[in-house]
Amino acid sequence: MGDQETLVVVSKLKNYIRSTAGMNTAGNVAPALSDLIRKMCDQAIENAKADRRKTVMDRDFQS
Repeated sequence: MGDQETLVVVSKLKNYIRSTAGMNTAGNVAPALSDLIRKMCDQAIENAKADRRKTVMDRDFQS
């Protein structure tokens, strides 16, 4: 985790969890989720590069 920017809207994340499950969200969830998103994006970027594209597409997240 560390000092990297949060990539999710924390209020929307908390609202989703509360409305879906009636649960609270710990303060360390957003940074952990942001780290997962970064890893997924990095892989999608590599998939797009392998296809010689400069645009990341939805299909790049499925490989």
